This record gives sequence, structure tokens and C-alpha cells, in this order.
Amino acid sequence: MSAIAYQDLTLTTPRPQRHLRAVPSPVVPDRPAPVRLTRRGRVVVFAAVSLILALGAVVMGASVAATSDSAPIATTTVQVQPGQTLWHIAAEANPGGDVRATVDEIVRLNALPNASGLQMGTSLAVPVYAD
Repeated sequence: MSAIAYQDLTLTTPRPQRHLRAVPSPVVPDRPAPVRLTRRGRVVVFAAVSLILALGAVVMGASVAATSDSAPIATTTVQVQPGQTLWHIAAEANPGGDVRATVDEIVRLNALPNASGLQMGTSLAVPVYAD
């Protein structure tokens, strides 16, 4: 047979009680924590910005291309002679007006890349100005 020893565990001095806290006391940070983006977050932000820019380009591009309020301009055709420049042609077409504006108008009418480099024999549309 086995014997079990029994010991009397009565305490004469009470134990100090512990108070447990379920939530730690709030600590107010001095500054906010920095925002960190994961790789997936960066991809999502990049895709969203790209989509917004693409939609803006489609919306604004269509409205810019569709606005052409200018009236047709009366023009005549001039063939470039040897030694002639756009300045000479513009001065002959608009003798009393602003030659610079006339040169710009000839460049725009003929879709020239710039005002220099005219080739002899080229036919140009030149606006007709009333005297």
C-alpha cells in the first residue's frame, strides 16, 4: 500500500495581490510613424496614377483636337523663285502689315517644319490680304 503525505499549507501572512492589465497604458508618440508601402502597394499606386493620367489624356486630347474655330482664309498659290525667302514672299503678300505674322501664317498654312530651308520651285499657299 502507498502512503500519501499531507502537508498543511496555511499561511499566516497574506500575499500581495497583483493587478493585471489587459490593455497597456496609452503612450502618445512624439511624431507619427512613417508610412511604408509594400511592393504590392507601390504597384497599386503606380497603376492608379497611370490610369488617371491615361484617362486625362484621352479626355483632354479629344477636346483639344476637336476645337477648330478658325474661318477659312482666302489664299493664293505662289511658286518659290531662286533666292526668295519666306520673308520676301510675306512682304509682297502683305505690304502694309506685320511681316512676322504673315510669315507665321504661311508656315502654318503649308505645315512647314520651320521658316528656313525653302526649295526653289515649291508651291506655297499664301494668304490674300485686302489693301
